[in-house]
Amino acid sequence: MARIVVAMSGGVDSSVAAALLKEQGHEVIGIMLRLWAEPGSEEDDGVERVVQNKCCSLEAVDDARRVARLIDIPFYLINVEEEFKERVVDYFYREYVAGHTPNPCLVCNRFIRFTVLLKRALALGADYLATGHYARVERDPLTGKYRLLRAIDRQKDQSYVLHVLNQEQLARACFPLGTYTKEQVRAMAAERGLPVASKPESQEICFVARDDYRGFIQRYAASRAAVGVAGGGGGDGGFGGFGPALPVPRPGPIYDREGNLLGEHRGLAFYTIGQRRGLGLTSSRPLHVLKIDAERNALIVGPAEALERTSFTVHSMHYLSGDVPAEPFEAAVRIRYKASEQRARVTPLEGQRALVVLEQPVRAVTPGQGAVFYGGADGDEVLCGGIIEA
Repeated sequence: MARIVVAMSGGVDSSVAAALLKEQGHEVIGIMLRLWAEPGSEEDDGVERVVQNKCCSLEAVDDARRVARLIDIPFYLINVEEEFKERVVDYFYREYVAGHTPNPCLVCNRFIRFTVLLKRALALGADYLATGHYARVERDPLTGKYRLLRAIDRQKDQSYVLHVLNQEQLARACFPLGTYTKEQVRAMAAERGLPVASKPESQEICFVARDDYRGFIQRYAASRAAVGVAGGGGGDGGFGGFGPALPVPRPGPIYDREGNLLGEHRGLAFYTIGQRRGLGLTSSRPLHVLKIDAERNALIVGPAEALERTSFTVHSMHYLSGDVPAEPFEAAVRIRYKASEQRARVTPLEGQRALVVLEQPVRAVTPGQGAVFYGGADGDEVLCGGIIEA
């Protein structure tokens, strides 16, 4: 049997993962990470209240503690607010201000869960770090390499947000729920009397108050400018780091595809590819954001049919096997977390980049989102992934 640290969130998934591992006879240790959240938020009544990160609210901590007591495992709460703010929140803010639409879960899994927490787990003598993600890890008996696979439950599959893991991290990763459906997991929680069996899921960004990312961008820009805090930068695989002061959203022009000036935007951070509402423009037919031009601080708008793309490029390409293909290859690509997969031909380029040519046009390819590629004998293996750039 192994010593396994379980990343607990107070939700049903991580709770059942911990319970299953304990029942299998493993030595299980529960750890919850205290993450950064906005220090305060002014409500409609004018009263400022403390905002809690949804992944580690007081209620979530209490739920995780109750589950840990019930299944008789030790439980620890570890503060990683600074690491989370610098790695995840600053990255999220900086990408939006640059006109991109980031997925913060990719950065959190890479740098917080499977770097910061994994190091803590190893320091405790753990063999593995388990999470409640719906995904599977297998070791190829021929190559000895670890393979990340889709979960059995396609509706809940979270392999997309785990494509950032390398061989060392995959070797220590444990996903007990990968072979179950969500309905089965809730049923197992109820059978075991876990108090979180019917707890609803949150689909919101954990550190953003009221699921209002535009309001968060405004508040975060104001707070950073007020104290003159530095952050941002690059040099670590496209996921940011430390460097110059964070930029502030600035108004700029809105053009049509012919270069005609149509109006002014509030700041690139408040728009995303495909957006139609909130442009402040009058037109005889609906206009959508086609391109966010960071160099000119401009929006390019046009008709919906102009959103279709048959090719795009990706930067920060990460191959889970550790081996970069020498030739182009075929794969199924997902261009955002909930997007349907499309067949594509992928050509590796220099500088951790790739050209992706799609068999069929897709709508609203969005810079900043992850492009994740699937293949293998049964099509369930995560081959690689990167960040859409253009």
